Amino acid sequence: MVKVEGTLDEMYELFGEARKAVRAGKRSVRAAKKVAKKVKRPLNSWQKYLKNHKNKHKYKSGKRKGQVDMKAASRAFKKTPAGKKAAKK
Repeated sequence: MVKVEGTLDEMYELFGEARKAVRAGKRSVRAAKKVAKKVKRPLNSWQKYLKNHKNKHKYKSGKRKGQVDMKAASRAFKKTPAGKKAAKK
């Protein structure tokens, strides 16, 4: 650890430029993250199917009551035209 002594003006002279550099670096990182975030891949047919609320089959009783029953949803999806098309691939 380094101890730095001096007046407030001297401190700003020493560390003021470093602060500006750090802020500029943070700004550029934020801008890069925004650019990277914009690219989104499209949802596949299964994700589109499950996104629709009426296709979420739920457990009616037991300890998993209210949770989405993925097994039942999968069976129902396979009977749809999109599910049959996905199975062929």
